[in-house]
Amino acid sequence: MIVTPTEIDGVWIVDVEAFTDERGLFARTFCAEEFAAAGLTVEVAQCSVAYNASAGTVRGLHWAGEPVRETKLVRCTRGALLDVVVDPRPESATYLRHVAVELTADNHRALFIDAGLAHGYQTLADATEATYQMNVPFTPGHDRGLRYDDPRLAIDWPLPVSVISAKDQAWPLLPAAAGVGA
Repeated sequence: MIVTPTEIDGVWIVDVEAFTDERGLFARTFCAEEFAAAGLTVEVAQCSVAYNASAGTVRGLHWAGEPVRETKLVRCTRGALLDVVVDPRPESATYLRHVAVELTADNHRALFIDAGLAHGYQTLADATEATYQMNVPFTPGHDRGLRYDDPRLAIDWPLPVSVISAKDQAWPLLPAAAGVGA
């Protein structure tokens, strides 16, 4: 595996090193030793799958609030998606900045997302599926979120939004920054 940090502390791109032959492809998608060597601590407590019927579907942007310290390893296993991670930590040098990484069933790429970072994605193809490995089980009452269309985040979603949950539409907009907006 090749683990590459992004410009946001706590977000790493995980690429496989594929071995191919006449049968096809084989690659490790997770190895605790290789993750530890890259400085990532992963204990898998829960695995989930999200199926999205329509291209343009947006899920997110979510994270688990304190005291829950949820890390995620997200991979697209069918179709394609644009995965977006936003830094909602006011004390961070990258506060409200985001990274966007295309994950597809064909590129076998994953994204490791540390605790406290907001995560979401938009599907780029119909019938897209994503898998999540998390270090803690979902903890009701600790979910936090940012609006996918918040002007302060300036996320350039590649497709018009076709489907989004009422909960994700209802996250409040961030207050205007000092000297910005009305």
